[in-house]
Amino acid sequence: MKVEQQLELLSRGTLEILPKGSLEAKLREAAKEGRPLRIKAGFDPTAPDLHLGHTVLLEKLRQFQVCCHQVVFLIGDFTGMIGDPTGKNETRPPLTHEEVLINAETYKEQVFRMLDPMQTEVRFNSEWLNNLQAADLIRIAAKATVARMLERDDFEKRYKGGQSIAIHEFLYPLIQGYDSVALDADVELGGNDQKFNLLMGRQLQEAYGKVPQVILTMPLLEGLDGVNKMSKSLNNYVGVAEPAKEQFGKLMSVSDDLMFKYYELLTDVNLDDMKEMHPMEAKKQLAAMIVDRFHGEGAGQAAREGFEAQFAKKEVPDDVPEMTLAAEGGSLWIVRALTGSGLTASNGEAMRMIKQNALSIDGKKVADRDYRLQPGGPYLIKLGKRKFLSLSVEG
Repeated sequence: MKVEQQLELLSRGTLEILPKGSLEAKLREAAKEGRPLRIKAGFDPTAPDLHLGHTVLLEKLRQFQVCCHQVVFLIGDFTGMIGDPTGKNETRPPLTHEEVLINAETYKEQVFRMLDPMQTEVRFNSEWLNNLQAADLIRIAAKATVARMLERDDFEKRYKGGQSIAIHEFLYPLIQGYDSVALDADVELGGNDQKFNLLMGRQLQEAYGKVPQVILTMPLLEGLDGVNKMSKSLNNYVGVAEPAKEQFGKLMSVSDDLMFKYYELLTDVNLDDMKEMHPMEAKKQLAAMIVDRFHGEGAGQAAREGFEAQFAKKEVPDDVPEMTLAAEGGSLWIVRALTGSGLTASNGEAMRMIKQNALSIDGKKVADRDYRLQPGGPYLIKLGKRKFLSLSVEG
């Protein structure tokens, strides 16, 4: 893929690429040298299950893999025991080592539903951080100042508000930054709330005589409520490991505006094509695409059919008329069924309604005017928005 094409894909949905022009320079350098870039993204295994909010970064990593670059999926088993203070207004309790390892294994299983294992290094930052001596940690700490730490928004607010900040919380961005030194990262991805930590990685790489990484920040994904960041605690999430039916149904509840943000951040499809589509159809396609990603090809269509059948069932009134018509030649032509039952006044009207996609049988759209009903039933026929009929066919 040409550098210009890579840049267009990799810039999609990003908030910032820092420094300006640096990603293009890195891509051109890699192309000239004939090597893949090393793309780092770190995940602290603070909970066992991933949701779509986490997959914003995974989708961008996947796009880097499409461009033939090497992804380093970093599991912060060491930093997870410190606890990331980002966005917190109080000291966060650390996880135990056992909790971190259990969550990490669950992460590994889920991420390969999106990433190519052949282009992915899975690393644990305990590999190098467990080996640091006290003197090593002091040398790392000497490369940043307290004033610099207090520039970080959440620390500044807590300091001015008289809330406690534990010393180990200052170590978190330093240790995350040191991960970039250990991994020789060319590019690091993170949410926009991680910008301070990502820049610390650049600072430490320079301090250790390495080429500083490019920073690429992604927006935080709003949950199903369209207001708050997607979170299990707020119950506004779609889980990666949830059943296909649950995923599809939840995604159908998002607003039209949020749907297009999901398209931008979670897929690489052409947004203009989606915006030309009817919003309901675009939403169903998005939901099916997400379900396919995590449950395999075909699972999305099956979930869609189940949703449509369930939705159609909810619309059915309690007093649906019943009727029986005789088959002709072993089956009953759908046009004859509509006219014979009185749902349409003529064969011509029946054909027009079918052509307008106004006919559903048992919750599924029927657009074929040569469709034939086999003996049996009853079939739930819906024509337009208000006409229903329970029709049995005698053989």
